[in-house]
Amino acid sequence: MSGFDVDSFLRYRNHCAGRASIIDPIILNLAVALGIGLLIGTERERRKGVGPSRSPAGIRTFAVASIVGAISFIVGGVMLFAIATAGVVLLVTAAYWRVHEDDPGLTTEFALIATVLLGGLSMQKPELAGGIAVVMAILLTAKSWLHRFVRTWLTEDELEDALVFAAASLVVLPLVPDRAMGPYGALNPHAIWVIVVLVMAISAAGYLAVRLLGSRFGLPIAGLASGFISSTATIGAMGARAAKSREALPAAVAGAVLSTIATIVQMTLVLAATSMATLQSLAAPLLCAGLAAIGYGSAFTILALRQQVDEVPQQGRAFSISTALMFASILACILVASAALQDMFGEQGTFVAAALAGFVDTHSAAISIATLVSSGKITPDDAILPILAGLSTNTISKMIFAAISGGSAFAIRVIPGLIVVALAAWAGTHLSVSLLEFFRF
Repeated sequence: MSGFDVDSFLRYRNHCAGRASIIDPIILNLAVALGIGLLIGTERERRKGVGPSRSPAGIRTFAVASIVGAISFIVGGVMLFAIATAGVVLLVTAAYWRVHEDDPGLTTEFALIATVLLGGLSMQKPELAGGIAVVMAILLTAKSWLHRFVRTWLTEDELEDALVFAAASLVVLPLVPDRAMGPYGALNPHAIWVIVVLVMAISAAGYLAVRLLGSRFGLPIAGLASGFISSTATIGAMGARAAKSREALPAAVAGAVLSTIATIVQMTLVLAATSMATLQSLAAPLLCAGLAAIGYGSAFTILALRQQVDEVPQQGRAFSISTALMFASILACILVASAALQDMFGEQGTFVAAALAGFVDTHSAAISIATLVSSGKITPDDAILPILAGLSTNTISKMIFAAISGGSAFAIRVIPGLIVVALAAWAGTHLSVSLLEFFRF
């Protein structure tokens, strides 16, 4: 029969039948279709209403509609399934014009059509159909909350920011060339635009946290969480937030410094995955750096919590596109400068290579060095200095972004914390070497 891929459906059925299952797989898929109809129909039944103006579709209608979609696919394939769906669309249209003379809402009608489609999909991909049904049920249940969110909570500026972010991430990003360009081939426009999107996302996350929890709680939490995405970008976003609100300065500083905790945690994880011997050699430096970041960040978190401010929900712009572009521009300059230094010095050792890579990403430098250890090219002890060099140069990048994005008030509070964390890592190295020599003696 044209339009129906019999072989694909039979292969799928035979594949399922070959599994160790007592129940016929088609029966299981029909059960999924019935469950989809009952799930969505239960939610619609609660909103059906009573009397002559009630909705024409309830739990039984939705359950039958899903079964119709499944059976039509089994009996006649895609062609009959399309005919059945078209028939349901016509019935829904007639019911809408008969009952909803004063109500322009189409949610139930579209949900019924979607239920038929999900019933047919459950015969091919029951897991996908079930997942979509759950999401639909959640959206339908959250009607009041979504309406209240859009009408009273979401501002016009925030809606514009959401559209800008959607355009930057879904329209511009796929179109940006993903290849090396510019001086020394150091610039990848796609990677740089990813940074722009990342800064916007982190800024929006911080803005959302402030609106939900207030600046005293929201910014430290957002800073710590966003640090796992990019500590450098988080510092830039927190600086922009501090520059816009003087009252948010202590909380923004706490979020910026707490983001460095994520850097240490990520460093520990990538080293554990790449070379446990390297992680053991760097255990003391990472521990000291982590404790320093926790101590300094906690101090400013306490200051932020003690600050008495009116926690009125803040409204405004979720992010600044100019700040994100400036961040990307600075990163591009650092990439070109690092490539130029690499060209000048050449491959004169792992120390220089790791230090240059650290200006952009300390984790990539750590992974490359740990890989050399795991391959036996260098010893775990030889990996300590190059990895710490990458951590130090990455600290310099963070200091630059802190000074540019947040101004002097933000910089003089964040930069000492960054320096303390870097010095603690070096001090941990000295401590571990001293202890090793002591026990050897």
